[in-house]
Amino acid sequence: MPIPGSGLAKGLAVTLRTMTKRSHTAQYPEVQPQLPPRSRGVIGLFEENCTVCMLCARECPDWCIYIDSHKETVPAAAPGGRERSRNVLDRFAIDFSLCMYCGICIEVCPFDALFWSPEFEYAETDIHELTHERDKLREWMWTVPAPPALDPAAEEPKEVAAARKAVEKAEAAAAAAAAAAATATEAGGTDANATEAGATDADPGAPGSDTPDAPAGGTA
Repeated sequence: MPIPGSGLAKGLAVTLRTMTKRSHTAQYPEVQPQLPPRSRGVIGLFEENCTVCMLCARECPDWCIYIDSHKETVPAAAPGGRERSRNVLDRFAIDFSLCMYCGICIEVCPFDALFWSPEFEYAETDIHELTHERDKLREWMWTVPAPPALDPAAEEPKEVAAARKAVEKAEAAAAAAAAAAATATEAGGTDANATEAGATDADPGAPGSDTPDAPAGGTA
């Protein structure tokens, strides 16, 4: 059975131990804090990966992501092919005055267009300035830390494996084409030498032939 007042005594003991320790003051902003690499500071946009699928805007619980786009017709890649339409991004903005930094938009993005950056120094005196347009979001990409190294015993990512196989296939095709070109060149040189040798044998008066030339006039 716990002794009455034991919880209060433990709490006071913690308070006394803390009071006897020397306080540590972080000299911010002269000394920047050491933040973990995965700190949720601000969101960066890698515009080239964005397909305007609108998943991030639909899943955002605060509705703080604004996306505008239009469709463009892409000509057929081959004669007789069909034209295709694609979405072109016109505007991508995030209102960080509404954002609650849940990270759902980054998790649901199927094409890795959004990333966390540990930067947090973007306070503004005007709340409207906290709406970062796509140019500002692109600038935050330069502050996104590199992904952590994979476990040496981990399975190779499918994307890396597919890219490696494609490169190996292309290199093998290039090596085969070079070997075929070299073989064709050697075969062409052999045929040319054989043709020259045949022409020399057929011409008795050619230089280097042992057969003497016939007299120009009749028999004396």
